[in-house]
Amino acid sequence: QVQLVESGGGLVQAGGSLRLSCAASGLSFGDYTMAWFRQVLGKEREFVVAISWRDGRTYYADSVKGRFTISRDNGKNSVYLQMDALKPEDTAVYYCAASAAPMSTAPYEYLHWGQGTQVTVSQ
Repeated sequence: QVQLVESGGGLVQAGGSLRLSCAASGLSFGDYTMAWFRQVLGKEREFVVAISWRDGRTYYADSVKGRFTISRDNGKNSVYLQMDALKPEDTAVYYCAASAAPMSTAPYEYLHWGQGTQVTVSQ
């Protein structure tokens, strides 16, 4: 049984930082592209960033480029999202997801999802 468990969300002031973690189990972690998506209530799930299993290549949404950093530790079956210079528009539930594709920004390519962690950025 595959499980992805996010942690690290919370409330932070604009300009602050948070670090999200996602611990994976039940899958061969090194064979999966890992990504972060986010969703605001009533809106579609939005791609944030992904890191490829094949070559460690990363791909960021323009809205977070230069502020967010994804990393993975295959030895710990974990992926991380360092979020700096946070803005109120970053407020959302953040989801960790796993895909067998080498790289993808499309939610339908991600077979496994975590339960999400809330990030709230205040003015």
